[in-house]
Amino acid sequence: MADRIMKVNAFTTLDLVDAEAEGHGFTEEAFATLNVTSPRKNPDHVSLQLELDNTSLETLPAHADTVRLTPEEARKIASALETEAEKVEAAAED
Repeated sequence: MADRIMKVNAFTTLDLVDAEAEGHGFTEEAFATLNVTSPRKNPDHVSLQLELDNTSLETLPAHADTVRLTPEEARKIASALETEAEKVEAAAED
């Protein structure tokens, strides 16, 4: 990514995933960085961050989206991800 907003290093959760941005009248696909973190000092939330590779985007300007989650919300998302992953794995086995 040429104009990266998020820091990517050895601790980044997923540094290259397929992503899609959808808006009114456009859909763009690009590689993306997805990261899950919490503040080092006095952690009071979990951050989920996503940044699409802006070198592949025509409509969307360079940006990163961040969602701040409570521990309960983060666990709810983790549980939902586990459930959906199991569905996909089960379908692949059939």
